[in-house]
Amino acid sequence: MRAKIIIGKNFGDEGKGLAADYFAMKAVQEGSSAVCVRHNGGAQAGHTVDLRNGRFVFSQLSSASLRGVCTYWADSFMPDLFKLSDEAESFAGQWGKIPDISASEMCRCTCIIDVLVNMLLETSRGDARHGSCGMGINEAAVRSESFPLFLGDVIGMSAQELYGRLRTIRREYLPLRLSELSLEPDNAGEYGEMLKSDEVLSNAAEIMCRNTEYVRLMPQEKLCEYDRLIFEGAQGLLLDELNTEYAPHLTSSRTGLFEPARILSSLNCEADGLSAETVYVTRSYVTRHGAGPLHYEGELGIDIHDRTNVRNQWQGELRTAPHGDTEEFLRAVRRDLAENELKTDVSLFITHLNESEGDIMTSGGRVSAEEFAALSEISDMFGRIYLSHSPFAEEVSVYGQK
Repeated sequence: MRAKIIIGKNFGDEGKGLAADYFAMKAVQEGSSAVCVRHNGGAQAGHTVDLRNGRFVFSQLSSASLRGVCTYWADSFMPDLFKLSDEAESFAGQWGKIPDISASEMCRCTCIIDVLVNMLLETSRGDARHGSCGMGINEAAVRSESFPLFLGDVIGMSAQELYGRLRTIRREYLPLRLSELSLEPDNAGEYGEMLKSDEVLSNAAEIMCRNTEYVRLMPQEKLCEYDRLIFEGAQGLLLDELNTEYAPHLTSSRTGLFEPARILSSLNCEADGLSAETVYVTRSYVTRHGAGPLHYEGELGIDIHDRTNVRNQWQGELRTAPHGDTEEFLRAVRRDLAENELKTDVSLFITHLNESEGDIMTSGGRVSAEEFAALSEISDMFGRIYLSHSPFAEEVSVYGQK
């Protein structure tokens, strides 16, 4: 069995959707059975895949879906069942089918209470916002420590039973959480009114239960039955919840090797000849969508027009910057590899080269992709470098075959 582990090297939006589509395409061409594992974050992802006849932005479905590869939600993924139907039906309307989704029963579900508290908290911060995307991921993680809502439980509930569970969370958990956040529920505006509304909870419960029809439970150990595992990470290394360098502007998940390594270890696939390749993805420049520091911001020197990461009320405009020097470029990768013991090949996947005329944009100036790949520090770290000069997986080239 082979595993491809796709990790964003920076702050997210690096091109992980393209990478997942590429490896899914390769698996299909080889005639291998494959599954794409979503293992961190939840519905806040926005991974774009372009084909000649259209494009799609994936949130909870995997970016391997256009190749017919099924999606698996690992136990560390936090699905939002309320939002799932919009994505699934949009995909079906454009591509004629709904992708297969299987999942661990231990997925912690995000619920409407998490989303509303997230929106309330971020709004209350005013100009000091953390850059949250307003989808309740951190709130779901915090709530799950005392009032978890596991996918396996939700699938076994009626809408009325789930409504009762949501009311219990609102009655027993919500006042404690609002107090902890120093938020006054009676002065919470529209979000406070929605939190008080039985109709809002009832409607959310009905939609969540209805949308469980898109998902089937599958024990995580059955991942071993596939020839190819594609781990599609969300966000980027610099947003990892333990990366204190950029706190508090982080995401509530492990964004690097941690979860894929844990899952592979739990599968005990070594006897089946497991080989792993960890692929760190970056644009030819750096982006950040949301608040927090971005070194060399404003020094990029080229115009970027991103169709996916449009301005929104939670994260504002997509911000851009060149990469730093080679040591800065490799720092987070070295840390990620040092903190995890998985035996793996290490590769780099550079996207959006078409926007920079084939160059890597650095604080020291432009460097051609081929020249950059040949730098000793880069070639020593990465045995293989994937170069993307277009949005299409079919046009990805490979530099080096170590």
